[in-house]
Amino acid sequence: MRTQAQAVVIGGGVIGCSILYHLTKLGWSDVVLLERDELTSGSTWHAAANIHGLHDSTNISRIQHYTMNLYIALEEETGQSCGVFQPGSLYLAQTEEREHQLKLQAAKAKLYGMNFYEITIEEAKELNPMVNYDGIRCVMFEPDGGNVDPSGVTNAYAVGARQRGAEIHRFTPVTATEAQADGTWIVKTPKGDIATPWVVNAAGLWGREVAALAGIELPLQPTEHQYFVTEAMGDVEGAGRRLPSVSDRDGEYYLRQEGNGLLVGAYEKDMKFWAEEGTPLDFAHDLFPDDLERIEDNMMNAIERVPAVGEAGIKRVINGPMIWSPDSNVLMGPVPEVDGYFCCNGIIPGFSQSGGMGLMAAQWIIEGETEYDMFAWDMARFDTWATKEFTKARVQDQYAHRFAIHFPNEERSAGRPARTRPIYETQAALGAVFGLNAGWEHPLWFADTPGATDTNGFTRQNWWGPVGEECKMLRDRAGIIDISNFAKYRCKGPGAADWLNAVFANNMPKTAGRSCLTPLISKRGGIAGDFTVTRVAEDEFWIIGSGLAERYHKRFFKAVSLPEGTTFESQTEAMCGFNVAGPRSRDMLQRLTNTSLDTADFPFMRSKMIELGGVECLALRVSFTGDLGWELHCKTEDQAQLYEALLGTGKEFGAGPVGGRALMSLRVEKGYGSWSREYSPEYWPQEVGLDRLCKMEKDFLNKGAAVDVLKNTARENLVLLHLHEADVTASNADATGGEPIFKDGKGIGRVTSGAYGYTVGMSLALGFVKDAEPGDVVDVMVLGQPHKATILHEPPFDADGKILRG
Repeated sequence: MRTQAQAVVIGGGVIGCSILYHLTKLGWSDVVLLERDELTSGSTWHAAANIHGLHDSTNISRIQHYTMNLYIALEEETGQSCGVFQPGSLYLAQTEEREHQLKLQAAKAKLYGMNFYEITIEEAKELNPMVNYDGIRCVMFEPDGGNVDPSGVTNAYAVGARQRGAEIHRFTPVTATEAQADGTWIVKTPKGDIATPWVVNAAGLWGREVAALAGIELPLQPTEHQYFVTEAMGDVEGAGRRLPSVSDRDGEYYLRQEGNGLLVGAYEKDMKFWAEEGTPLDFAHDLFPDDLERIEDNMMNAIERVPAVGEAGIKRVINGPMIWSPDSNVLMGPVPEVDGYFCCNGIIPGFSQSGGMGLMAAQWIIEGETEYDMFAWDMARFDTWATKEFTKARVQDQYAHRFAIHFPNEERSAGRPARTRPIYETQAALGAVFGLNAGWEHPLWFADTPGATDTNGFTRQNWWGPVGEECKMLRDRAGIIDISNFAKYRCKGPGAADWLNAVFANNMPKTAGRSCLTPLISKRGGIAGDFTVTRVAEDEFWIIGSGLAERYHKRFFKAVSLPEGTTFESQTEAMCGFNVAGPRSRDMLQRLTNTSLDTADFPFMRSKMIELGGVECLALRVSFTGDLGWELHCKTEDQAQLYEALLGTGKEFGAGPVGGRALMSLRVEKGYGSWSREYSPEYWPQEVGLDRLCKMEKDFLNKGAAVDVLKNTARENLVLLHLHEADVTASNADATGGEPIFKDGKGIGRVTSGAYGYTVGMSLALGFVKDAEPGDVVDVMVLGQPHKATILHEPPFDADGKILRG
């Protein structure tokens, strides 16, 4: 066994072997995989191993599409059969909402060149005559859908990796992972130790235990999961071909051919946790006792849809473990707080994602970043607030609603609240309906009475009207927005300016009281983040960024060493904030402070420490609403006093609380982008209008990559679109993000944010397009159907910035 390796992968399931294979495919041959038992032990060997390409997330769809196409090539490369069956998959919609979802996915498939399209009921009957199509509104067909052999795929990855120089050691448990002073690791096993710069935790059911060896706690929880295989059926045998699988998610089961019978699996409401205190180390190729009563309702749905299921005997039942994250997506990426430790844990649709997941992991480890924005999979989306209790509650919800539609703007209540601010109860009493942001509860909108909840769907919901009233109140008078969930940092010391200049692309303010906007450049030259930086003193700066990305951004901040005597610390928990904006915001705030707020004394992009309502605040003359306004940041213990003062004075001016959904509408009216939507590592500075903030005369983090991408013509451009009223009214739906954009039948882009602009009377969308200009009329595929839209020349609200700066 090697004593040195470029990377050590822990776990010999399909994901560990895929990562090993892709590391070698990208050029690393000095890599080792360690498996405590036999390859495929744990949850790989008993998986149903279905494969499908489409997902609500565009980038996950790309990854699944790559995976489906990889298996045949992998067989040819290695000579190892993957047991690939691709008779296609039928996707059934029983409800209008499911029809909307499937038609939107079909539009995305057309944009990205994937094979997924609508067929008629008659065509579906020809493909799979065993299905009862009564009550089906529409059917989509994915010709490449099917299933693979779990052991075959895993061993094909292993063979491919070995052929490129990798070592695989079975029956070699890892007993310790010891961090070294230089950031490398010693991986200890009974057969010897391996020194490596990269530990890759792909330990499946034992992901928690392996992470704990390095002092890392992962929010993961295993459950039981059952499927059964029927005896041979005459209709299957007599078909003369392999039948397409059936995805009837409204029925909450999945079904495909297995031999001459059918395999039926379910995610039941009466789910069952397993190994809550830790996965047994002696568990390997083991199963649990059958418990089919738990999935009886799902079985009856399957029998109603495919009556032959009820007439066939059951050949075998598989009841085995799966391990879940709180949102059922993988926990992937380098641990931000620890050098050289990479996680890839909590995978559910492993055989649909294994290839793409292995490729993304290898790119991240070798090249420093993935080609796609994979924040939806980034382990940094969770932090210590994701406790065991939170994780269990979310996993229970995810499992029991595995096939439920994840609607735009949907906020699930399981496990909440996880983190609250002092004014949480006050906001609830005011009618706040809360969302979850990095663990924090934050108001989305304010209902007339306390206790209201969201309705969910693809069309306009119960919050649409109240959000409009909040927007109009702010634009007409003023509004108070809780922005405490923004990430806040303080950098202080003699090297603060130099360090911030070395991290961020823009020049830092040279004078106290001034602010700047700045991008953070990613490893490939894209936008890793956008920040407001304020110099509050000669040696002190205040930095504000996306709260959702706070842990993600740790990796970038760690990449530049702090000068001696200089500190950089998060203030997100210690400080709270409000944005007070609107034409009466100056008059309203002036009632609470002796500091002059006149433009001559307090211009746009300036800051001051002021006393407001008896509370000391850092006041910044900025507003994400695009309106006249101030951000006010105070100590957390002073939040309630400040909020009371703002609400009390606000009543005199007809102002009140405003939620996050109104802020989304207001910033879209102004054409402002936001991180994870318009600003992403996938997008170059010149594509989002941030190239002017990249000061190429100085050095900054990843400047070389910025130099390279800024030499290029923009591949596509961020634009603002106005959706025509007739189509929007007919569908009662606005764009929400992800909708493809077509021009003359050709895919030219996609929506990144959408909202109704209540104060400009337009349904609006931000998105990226190519081969299109302002004034062009295009089709935005809202609900998967074409909605005419015009690309605007300028934002409809305050295009020249006079209100913002007034």
